[in-house]
Amino acid sequence: MAILEEVEQLQQSSSFTFNAVLDPSNPLGFIESAFNFVSQNSNLFKTESAEKQIMSSVLSIKERIEAEEAAEKKKRLKQQAEKKAAYEKEQEKQKEKEKKLVPNTGNGLDMENYSWGQSLQEVTINVTIPPGTKSSALLCDIKTNYLKIGLKGQPPIIDGELYKPVKVNDCFWSLEDRREISVQMSKRDKTEWWKSLLKGGPEIDTQKVEPEPSKLSDLDIETRSAVEKMMFDQRQKQLGRPTSDDIQKEELLKQFKAQNPTMMDFSNMGF
Repeated sequence: MAILEEVEQLQQSSSFTFNAVLDPSNPLGFIESAFNFVSQNSNLFKTESAEKQIMSSVLSIKERIEAEEAAEKKKRLKQQAEKKAAYEKEQEKQKEKEKKLVPNTGNGLDMENYSWGQSLQEVTINVTIPPGTKSSALLCDIKTNYLKIGLKGQPPIIDGELYKPVKVNDCFWSLEDRREISVQMSKRDKTEWWKSLLKGGPEIDTQKVEPEPSKLSDLDIETRSAVEKMMFDQRQKQLGRPTSDDIQKEELLKQFKAQNPTMMDFSNMGF
């Protein structure tokens, strides 16, 4: 930086003024003008260290430019990485959303060789088999967390871990018209919709499950309350409004604050 400092000192200590216009197409011409100005008004170029000082200034400027470019490149790469990460995250969300299928009219799915449906109380399965099949040729094994259905001596049509446990004593199957296996399984948890029949299987979008309102009156009080709560919460979420749990928490907080007006400030507690 010696040459620039020399120019500044000359401008401050003498009546000489350096005037030059930088032409971007000929930067060396501007530098030559500066050198001429310094040589005419100082002893810089008469010293043995002149070349060394000038090269030191050049190297210093180059290092600064390279550092700025490196920092800018790093910033640009970081922004690109952040954009890529955000894009991939959004794509992953979209893929997960697409994986969830629209349920059939029975709130389940129609598969290649069978279909399943559900209510909050039970799961029903209908398995297509060759016409004329006898019950003695069938295999239907229902356990708390496992289901296997098919024809003896052949690969099973359904075989895997159930999405949720069932009450084995309340499950049964039957052969319908010697061409279809009908299975009914009682859910252990009667307040939750199953996303799939088997763990790891294709999932339905439970937000699109449509329970039949006409059957709500047939439910026991506990189950009916659970269904009505789920339907209310589902509507509230779709509208971006508080769920029943959120409303209850807010009411409890209001009551507590009313009973304890001077106890503490709840404004920043995130309720």
